[in-house]
Amino acid sequence: MKNLRIRNRMRTPVIAIACATAMTVAAADDNNRLALHYDRPAEHFEEALVIGNGTLGATVYGGTHTDRISLNDITLWTGMPDTEVTTPGAYKAIPEIRALLDKGDYRAADRANRKIQGHYTETYQPLGQLTIEHTGNRRRAITDYRRRLDISCAMAATSYRTAEGTLTTEYFASAPDSVIIVRIKADGGKVNAVLRFQSQLPCSVTAANGEITAEGYAAHKSFPSYYKGVADDERIVYDPSRGIRFRTIIRAVDKSGTGQISSFPSGDLKLENCGDVLIFITNVTSFNGFDKNPATDGRDYRTQAKKRIGRAAKKTYDELYHTHLYDYQRFFGRVSLDLGRTDAAIAALPTDRQLRLYTEENQTNPELEALYFQYGRYLLISCSRTEGVPANLQGLWNERLTPPWSCNYTANINLEENYWAAETANLSEMHKPLLGFIGNLATTGRATAREYYGVKRGWCLGHNTDIWAMTCPVGLHAGDPSWACWNMGGAWVSTHIWEHYLFTQDKKFLADNYPLLKGAAEFCIDWLTEKNGRLMTSPGTSPENKFVTPEGYAAATSYGNTSDLAMIRECLINAREAARTLGTDRDFVREADRTLARLEPYKIGAAGNLQEWYHDFKDQDPKHRHQSHLFGLYPGHHLSVKATPDLAKACARTLEIKGDKTTGWSTGWRVNLYARLLDADGAYRIYRRLLNYISPDGYTGKDARRGGGTYPNLLDAHSPFQIDGNFGGCAGVIEMLMQSSATEITLLPALPAQWNEGSVSGICARGGFVVDMKWSKGRVTALKITSRKGGSTTLRYNGKSKKLSLHAGQTATVI
Repeated sequence: MKNLRIRNRMRTPVIAIACATAMTVAAADDNNRLALHYDRPAEHFEEALVIGNGTLGATVYGGTHTDRISLNDITLWTGMPDTEVTTPGAYKAIPEIRALLDKGDYRAADRANRKIQGHYTETYQPLGQLTIEHTGNRRRAITDYRRRLDISCAMAATSYRTAEGTLTTEYFASAPDSVIIVRIKADGGKVNAVLRFQSQLPCSVTAANGEITAEGYAAHKSFPSYYKGVADDERIVYDPSRGIRFRTIIRAVDKSGTGQISSFPSGDLKLENCGDVLIFITNVTSFNGFDKNPATDGRDYRTQAKKRIGRAAKKTYDELYHTHLYDYQRFFGRVSLDLGRTDAAIAALPTDRQLRLYTEENQTNPELEALYFQYGRYLLISCSRTEGVPANLQGLWNERLTPPWSCNYTANINLEENYWAAETANLSEMHKPLLGFIGNLATTGRATAREYYGVKRGWCLGHNTDIWAMTCPVGLHAGDPSWACWNMGGAWVSTHIWEHYLFTQDKKFLADNYPLLKGAAEFCIDWLTEKNGRLMTSPGTSPENKFVTPEGYAAATSYGNTSDLAMIRECLINAREAARTLGTDRDFVREADRTLARLEPYKIGAAGNLQEWYHDFKDQDPKHRHQSHLFGLYPGHHLSVKATPDLAKACARTLEIKGDKTTGWSTGWRVNLYARLLDADGAYRIYRRLLNYISPDGYTGKDARRGGGTYPNLLDAHSPFQIDGNFGGCAGVIEMLMQSSATEITLLPALPAQWNEGSVSGICARGGFVVDMKWSKGRVTALKITSRKGGSTTLRYNGKSKKLSLHAGQTATVI
């Protein structure tokens, strides 16, 4: 190991980070690099600050007269276990669709494809809202207002002055204690306030002994807001004996002992002359698994809620905070990123103002760029820690009964994009809710494969799913096939199994989950049909996109679509390599090899683009937000500049045609695509585009800015809010700094000139390696590699390559 210094020591997983609490919110020092900070309360959701412990979430507005805290529980959905096959025998329509496609009758094929549609998903629900009405502030002047979210310690805070003194409020969501904590402290003066809980769901609210208790239930059936087949008053259907139940408990304690807390029949709590108030918030639902009736076979949510609030209330504030801090920082503290310093005058500005200047005046702000990356990591820790319940379209934070797209799991990109940074950004544990969810999907997906597609082996997943692991194609025979009839969700989501293995080298995990990966691959093999001597899908769609036929019809249904075949390729390659790694299933390996050899190949269109359709049809929208046919480039791995240069060039041409203006999640995807093309300028240009300032949805007039980008609170703007763009952008930063395969690690493959000097530590590469490096003038100047499980790789950096072999726990100082 010439020129390498190796030590047998695993990296310490926790990096202690100094946290600025609300008492120091005015400090414009290094802490601001890991904080969102503002000089006024939030008026709109897109300005508010979000906290979460993976199950419970809060959206904090930080008002001075009335402080609103919207509450969510990631297990609170409408619906019941998904046991219904809406359209039994739907597969009988497939020969008809194939025949119509063979004749080139795409209009009739679209109509016939609607026969293969089932019901819609259920809907993620808001829990309610806690309001803190500061009665003493009604006629007081407010000065020196500060609002802050410190993502280094996952704490939000507000502070402001009145004539009587300073009022400080701190908010954090503790995973170890399963509670949200709000601390209101008066430094001079007293806390006088009314606490009130309200929910849009049916519930009863009572108050006694300093505690608010809410008992309610969600609807047992819902329809998405865009579905026109029901009247508005039938869109959400309630039944007291059906659906998920919940209990919310909010307890207030005056730790100063100077005040009084009174309970009222209305369900309110009144705080009078208090000095240091702790508010404990918890909620438990009866959700007990995707296949259990939450009304008759649910968990004991009442007892669990009581126990949680009781245990937490016995602890001091310092005990609660430090337990939370240790738990959070053992994940967040693993990765640091330095992209350079922002001018101090700019860095001192409120975050929303920085974002506007970054967009409108093209300012340089490397600290904001690094903050956005770390904010993605913060969000994933905050919304993805519940077994079998992954982050949804809005992660954890939703205030609407009928949210956009039901706030469900959209499997044609959005669900998967939520987890692109999980492994590379050293948050493998946050990947587990999705990985566990795949087993649920496989259970329901077997019936979908049989009844909707006539496939007897394996399982599949359509366009959408929900907490009940629904897998059937949606639409109720009226949905546009461009989105309703897509069936490659299982092929896509199952690739996360192999990815998790590549990063962790956990063979037990791979052996346990190999049947799921193989099942997704078997569905793909059996769904393929032969045409002109090649294997392809028929019918198929390219997610949400359409082509124009020679007759001028905008069609969705076709055969041999590139995105289908790209996802099938990746799925079969993954399943085959998993079998080889485990030394099992030789018959399947041979079957996968035979199938891969016969798949319809990629094609390059007349414009030099990667062809999306079997025929070189024109797109209805050449700048369409989806780029699903580029799947093999990213998140897949079978297309690359090195291995398939002509196809990579065609991918680049496709992106050129599409342009840069698109939705938030699509922009996040494009950052990664440009990085995989080794186009540093393109990747950085699109990353800046992702940080395009978008005003809150409720803004009107000349100040309103719409489109894809980033809201004032740094949440992703589709628009409206979807969280996937945050995670796609986070992953894209790492793709610019490092790319890896099972056998290689490439450093600074797409480093933009704007990040010419910097450092990163703790990012993860395939093969089970952790990378720390510094760079200057675009060249790596310091490099350490740690192997978690032991193994070999080839390092590529500064125009050279070096082979490296390490034992488990060893760290090599390469430079």
